[in-house]
Amino acid sequence: MAFDFATPIERRHPEGGFSSQKWHRYSGEVLPLWVADMDFRSPPAVIEALQDRVAHGVYGYGEVPATLTETLCQWSASHYNWTIQPEWQKWLPGVVPALHFATLALTLPGDGVLTMTPIYPPFLAVAERTGRLPQQAMLTEPKGPGESWQLDMASIEAAITPKTRLLLWCHPHNPTGRVWRHEELAPLAKLVEQHDLWVVSDELHCDLLLDKDARHRPLAAMFPELSKRTITLWAPSKTFNLAGLSSACAVIPDPEVRKRFAAACKGLLPDVNVLGLVAAETAYREGEPWRQTLLEVLRQHRATLEAHVAGWPGVTLSKPEATYLAWLDMREAGLGDTPYQTLKEQAGVALSDGAAFGCPGFLRLNFGTTASQLDAALVRMDKLLKA
Repeated sequence: MAFDFATPIERRHPEGGFSSQKWHRYSGEVLPLWVADMDFRSPPAVIEALQDRVAHGVYGYGEVPATLTETLCQWSASHYNWTIQPEWQKWLPGVVPALHFATLALTLPGDGVLTMTPIYPPFLAVAERTGRLPQQAMLTEPKGPGESWQLDMASIEAAITPKTRLLLWCHPHNPTGRVWRHEELAPLAKLVEQHDLWVVSDELHCDLLLDKDARHRPLAAMFPELSKRTITLWAPSKTFNLAGLSSACAVIPDPEVRKRFAAACKGLLPDVNVLGLVAAETAYREGEPWRQTLLEVLRQHRATLEAHVAGWPGVTLSKPEATYLAWLDMREAGLGDTPYQTLKEQAGVALSDGAAFGCPGFLRLNFGTTASQLDAALVRMDKLLKA
């Protein structure tokens, strides 16, 4: 079956679009390549399943069907070589709430919550919002062209104090696009055990590994000794462009941790909406051909972006190994102290400001859009950055 990833979908104007953070935050003259949702229609099987569910006409309180939990078990076994059980799954409306509720479940007020910058901005707000102590370490920047961001184990160990109780981890990494290898993570796993830390592993982009034949291994599967202290977060939202349907899953092997997590959510978090449940099950059960086509499109777009960046003096890109997000170092691009603002005002292109990720001077670019929309934005950037 052929899938259309080329035709632009109107998302801005009232006659053809619907409410969209991505497209409505800025004026009609600005091309948005910022927030992490794609401009592609979701898999046809998902659209058809949603249409059938909407046609039913009754949208009462739902419950997580056994068919969904079994489908995710099958997906995990076939895609990650990790055997999970239905009872390990706690479905909830979003990964960001899960970060907060996991923190409430596993730590006490004043405990330290550690993460590493640059990082997806909600990670940086979790500790303060939950009355915990924010703690940060810095990843090591690439040392030159073709190099990647790396774990700085000395920095991580220095950031751990007797108060540290929880590590918020991102695997694959947002925003750098790193796919962490076993040999990189082994020292981190050792530190986690040595300091008796809990881990929340956000693996939201794990089905978007861009190198051919690459295969994701969940942190808790890579290091089984960590499974009893790890909450793994998955969702179909990024992979199948279902973010607005708000369905995610916390995979929790340890029964006591599951109990604590469920208690923290009780009364403060609604159940997943009925359409989100339908979309998630259909995506995991029938969306693989669409996903494979998407990966080919994203590989092409990554190559297109790399070719443009090569012509931008002072701009460097660490090639993303996963996601549809590119992390650009703009500090030497001559765009002043706020390259985000300069690009928006002078080129009419909106990216995500690296300051929100803990790294001023960097920008995150979303290339999960049609080729024509990506090309239009990159041509605008060419005019400013080549000059």
